[in-house]
Amino acid sequence: MSEHISRKELKHDKVRETFEHGAEAVLSHTRIASIVLIVAIVVGGSYLGWKFYNTRQTDQAQAALDDAMKVFNAPLLTPGQPSVPGEISYVDPTQRSHDAEVKLSAVAAKYPNTKPGRLARYYAALCLMDQDKLNQASEELNKLDAGSDKELAALANFQKALIAERTGKTDQAIQTLRTLASSGSILVPKAVVQLELAGILRKTNPKEAAALYEQIKKDNPSSAIADEADRGLSDLGPQS
Repeated sequence: MSEHISRKELKHDKVRETFEHGAEAVLSHTRIASIVLIVAIVVGGSYLGWKFYNTRQTDQAQAALDDAMKVFNAPLLTPGQPSVPGEISYVDPTQRSHDAEVKLSAVAAKYPNTKPGRLARYYAALCLMDQDKLNQASEELNKLDAGSDKELAALANFQKALIAERTGKTDQAIQTLRTLASSGSILVPKAVVQLELAGILRKTNPKEAAALYEQIKKDNPSSAIADEADRGLSDLGPQS
């Protein structure tokens, strides 16, 4: 009888032990699930917070860029021409470039990690070029070239090629334009790059310049850029 009870008690203890282990496992899994849920909530909340902040920053940057571009695109009046009430306008293009650069640089400095902020830096560099501040313009364009936006980098490199040409660094300008011509950029079309490259090569390599003009006409028939290529060929004359 005592042996029977002992076995029964032993069985009961095993059942209890199994139940307790099962309860511990469920509790353990519940704790893990709770931790995972808490982590997910924290991560999700952080992402949503970052998304909200980023969207707000971008919206503010866009509004500031739009305001600065009003100066950049302000019409130039001839001396004595009356201005339109409520519309920004200039008589001196250098003054317009100066004022626009100040506003655009402020946007770029305040919102450097947003698309509107990067665009503001690009337009500020154009204003610096208009004022013949080429070294400063190059510095700003270099910052865009180092970024992850390939299209904006292509725009920056095109302007850097123009600066190189203006400062007598012809070989550097040619090398940059050759690279751009094969980059497949949307904002810097191949034909535009080829036209600029042909214009530089006219003096040093007229045969290659003529070949580029012909290629532009072939790839872009009945277009304004084909007309530009035609004019380039006419200016080259028979020596090409």
